[in-house]
Amino acid sequence: MKAELQFDTTQMIDEITNRVIRALKPLIEQRKAVDDTIFTVETLAEYLSVSKQWIYERVSLKEIPHYKVGKFPRFKKREIDQWLDSQKIPASQLFSGRLVSMK
Repeated sequence: MKAELQFDTTQMIDEITNRVIRALKPLIEQRKAVDDTIFTVETLAEYLSVSKQWIYERVSLKEIPHYKVGKFPRFKKREIDQWLDSQKIPASQLFSGRLVSMK
């Protein structure tokens, strides 16, 4: 005896799609909220693991993207992350995995 099941594939695909969207929506919203973070000098210094003085120096030299709220500098996380990526120094050589004797 052979049983055949009939499925409406379009309806199944729509249902799966809707479930995936419902599952991902909170994660996307949470990620967006993280990207909208505003740093103070103190919180940015902690985020970058540098001193507050270093942050103030970068601000005065206009080397780091920032906003002024009155006299207080503020920083958008998204822009800081982009700026940080622009500061990347590429490796000069690929590591071959072999140790070279320095005599």
